[in-house]
Amino acid sequence: MRIRTRTLLAAALVTLAAVAGCSRAAETPAAPQAATGPAAELRLGYFPNITHAPALIADSKGFFTSELGSTKLTTQAFNAGPEEVAALLGGSLDAGFIGSSPAINAFAKSNGEAIRIVAGSTSGGAQLVTTPDITSPAQLKGKILATPQLGNTQDVSLKKWLKENNLEIGTGPDKVTVQNLDNPRTLDLYKSGGLAGGWLPEPWSSRLVDAGAKSLVDERTLWPNGQYPATVLIVRTDYLQQHPDTVQALIRGEEKAIAFATADPAGAKTVTNDTIKKLTNSALAPSVLDRAFTQLSFTTDPFAATFLQLSKDSVTAGVTPKETDVKGLFDLTALNAARKALGQPAVDAAGLDKQG
Repeated sequence: MRIRTRTLLAAALVTLAAVAGCSRAAETPAAPQAATGPAAELRLGYFPNITHAPALIADSKGFFTSELGSTKLTTQAFNAGPEEVAALLGGSLDAGFIGSSPAINAFAKSNGEAIRIVAGSTSGGAQLVTTPDITSPAQLKGKILATPQLGNTQDVSLKKWLKENNLEIGTGPDKVTVQNLDNPRTLDLYKSGGLAGGWLPEPWSSRLVDAGAKSLVDERTLWPNGQYPATVLIVRTDYLQQHPDTVQALIRGEEKAIAFATADPAGAKTVTNDTIKKLTNSALAPSVLDRAFTQLSFTTDPFAATFLQLSKDSVTAGVTPKETDVKGLFDLTALNAARKALGQPAVDAAGLDKQG
């Protein structure tokens, strides 16, 4: 009886030890996966906007596919950043061209784990456009303004600017109402008199100007040297760790598109407009296209140093409750390798490529 009791006790202890071991294993964070070579597929997101022209050109001209080689490219168009973030965090997207604010939000939502900014794309290209009778911030009281989506880059910019100009967001004669609308809906409502304007990316700000609006605020005037990251390229961290060569190939494709746009502006406009028409069933008028391209510039530099301010802006705008620590947000290894091969200088991550 004594022997049997000892045997049962020993078995129980072994079982408990095994359970405890499994529990500890489950609690241990998985180590980053090592590089496994080129990916079988790259699922890429972008918007049918002029601010995403490098992505539209690279896709249309085959620059991405030529650099990716055997990696299959699958693309998906989005209206604004927050919905693209949901796709990235949900694992249905590997990389995406996106605004700076949603990039910060994705980083914050995942506690600094899920994504990294690997390159820039576009500087400038957003404005607050309003009816011509509005010539000062105070005249916006009692008006309705639009942004593409709650928490997107233009939404943060508008709300920050309103607060800095002592304008309260809300409804009523002394407040400014901010509505989050798909860009085509914003244009329709402006034309029908349902909106006073909006803080919009290109080509939508130029489309409202074409419909009679005027630019009240060019966002470039709010930044040193008129430069800020309107669009950047982000990649899921695990994808970047597993397939750094694929990410570098993606960036090389983008660099080709920017070089094409620089050397042939007219050709860049045509390709971009044709791609937007394919994605939205609506081409841009020549006047809109010409104006939109004068409002921005293309570069793979993501202007990393601006992200400290951008993180503060989200709090000022009331979009996030606290400032995001953006250290570790950047990994510019693939970008600088691509730039070195092209004889371009390295891009500085402003110390934000390191955690802590």
